[in-house]
Amino acid sequence: MAQTPPKGLTYADAGVDIDAGNAMVDAIKPLVRATRRPGADGEIGGFGGLFDLKAAGFSDPILVAANDGVGTKVKVAIETGIHDTVGIDLVAMCVNDLVVQGAEPLFFLDYYATGKLDPATGAAIVKGIAQGCRDAGCALIGGETAEMPGLYSGNDYDLAGFAVGAAERGNLLPRNDIAPGDVIIGLASSGVHSNGFSLVRRIVERAGLGFDAPAPFAPQTSLGEALLTPTRIYVKPLLACLKAGLPIKALAHITGGGFPENIPRVLPQESAAHIDLNTITPPPVFAWLAEAGGVAQAEMLRTFNCGIGMIVVVAADSAETAIAALREAGEEPVQLGVIKPQEGPDGARVVCHGQFAGMDERGA
Repeated sequence: MAQTPPKGLTYADAGVDIDAGNAMVDAIKPLVRATRRPGADGEIGGFGGLFDLKAAGFSDPILVAANDGVGTKVKVAIETGIHDTVGIDLVAMCVNDLVVQGAEPLFFLDYYATGKLDPATGAAIVKGIAQGCRDAGCALIGGETAEMPGLYSGNDYDLAGFAVGAAERGNLLPRNDIAPGDVIIGLASSGVHSNGFSLVRRIVERAGLGFDAPAPFAPQTSLGEALLTPTRIYVKPLLACLKAGLPIKALAHITGGGFPENIPRVLPQESAAHIDLNTITPPPVFAWLAEAGGVAQAEMLRTFNCGIGMIVVVAADSAETAIAALREAGEEPVQLGVIKPQEGPDGARVVCHGQFAGMDERGA
């Protein structure tokens, strides 16, 4: 007796739904169109994105590129089902790294990988990416959605972003005239931004809280919603100040590694940043993390932004003008400290004095 041949397998049987991917592309097309800017006029769906530097108004540009992710903050988004803010984080982590080099972000591409594609979740993520691009003034010109069953489990997904910007030749930062006596100005963060979330999640677990519980530091909202407050995008205010001729010598994006790791990246050798922590009042989330986790101030400083997401360096005689211009641009600047000579070849590149309001040395 002849046996019935086994049914032929399809890609869907292997866990990859091409139709779901096409549905997601259709859903996000209006979001992508909303990010158009001079230089970027193409539709998504082709094999690559196009950008016209001449149409963007550049005459002798240097291209600047950056890429980043959101880290384990995506786990909070997955566990809460709130997916429309991590896309803003993704853009912010990339474009803030462009503007600190004096570059204007031009275009952005994303990579979204998941085990099982849910078009609604994907569209929510891209909604946030598009919002971040609008906030940064750059165009979302392409991306990749990868459905990889067996590599990601359940509803897990990950994000990566790629941004390209440009600056006219000669306008790149940091400048080479940073010197002792220059003033360090800090710009406020919106909260934890997108670094240190492996520690944040451990502290939440230690505190015995669910992400749906009221946030101890903001009881009017849930803990998950509060922690998902997106990373601030500093691009437009800083570009406005640079284009207006504000004599900024350097900018530093305070991400993973905090002050100790990020500020020295823009300082000349044999110089150090002296920071007065008494000038900083961190958002309440940081006091809660320090207390609930018993995290010492030194560890807070090397893990989180602690309320300062961007550093601006100017000459001392320009400090008042810079603070006024930054405030006019919508920022909340605070004078944090000064540049001094490094104390010997092995001296610290960042020296912090005092302590944050609401946090003592033991994290209480």
